[in-house]
Amino acid sequence: MLTTRFVNGAPSWLDVATSDIDGACAFYGGLFGWQFQSAGPEAGGYGFFQLDGRTVAGGMQTGADQGPPSWNVYFQTPDAEATAKAAEQAHGRVLVPPMDVMGEGHMAFLADQAGVPFGIWQPGRTKGLDLAGDPGSLCWIELYTPDIAAAAAFYHKVLGLETSAAPFPGGTYTCVNPAEGGEDAMFGGMVPLGDDPAEAQAGPLWLPYFEVADVDTTVARAQELGGTVRVPATEMEGVGRMARLADPYGARFAVIRSASPQT
Repeated sequence: MLTTRFVNGAPSWLDVATSDIDGACAFYGGLFGWQFQSAGPEAGGYGFFQLDGRTVAGGMQTGADQGPPSWNVYFQTPDAEATAKAAEQAHGRVLVPPMDVMGEGHMAFLADQAGVPFGIWQPGRTKGLDLAGDPGSLCWIELYTPDIAAAAAFYHKVLGLETSAAPFPGGTYTCVNPAEGGEDAMFGGMVPLGDDPAEAQAGPLWLPYFEVADVDTTVARAQELGGTVRVPATEMEGVGRMARLADPYGARFAVIRSASPQT
């Protein structure tokens, strides 16, 4: 499962790009108990969501020309330049070229072969998130894609990710893990976009899941705070209870109470 023992290819960071950072702070603060800390004037408004003093995500305000509000997942890489070149060679795109982030690390923003955006992070002083897998923090990610085979090939070439098939009621789920650590380091999955009406209508993406103590309470609270229920709370045997939501500005995410403890 996803932890802060980060290895190359695994998710190490995520942030929300929003049209209203103050409103997003109020929403996620009310939903997860997060507090927002500015990274300083030199960071252009970027800041950190923290839970009990530990960073669980980043956040920034963006303009209409920078796309709709969204959650963005970043994968660890030992070399941002090389990974960006690999993405282009695998028929992806470089949306934001590799750059130094105030000595904290190097980042770039890419798109896969289907146009799904994602980030990469080459650690410097900042290794990644302080908390993962606990209530109020990232615990899983899913790629909703029109072509799983093509996506699996792309992410294997670019990030070294490996896939495996896991049976579940009604079909097979494609699991994803970094090469280092094998299936024990599994952090997410891939889902055919056409099999999911909610995501097919909204478009492909990497969807973050946040662990919560009670899914139904969280869903009700999200609605009270102006969020939208995209897929109601459902139970999946052996996995947990989950729901898919959107914040008041349209950024999509999911919540889950896992059937087994997160590590």
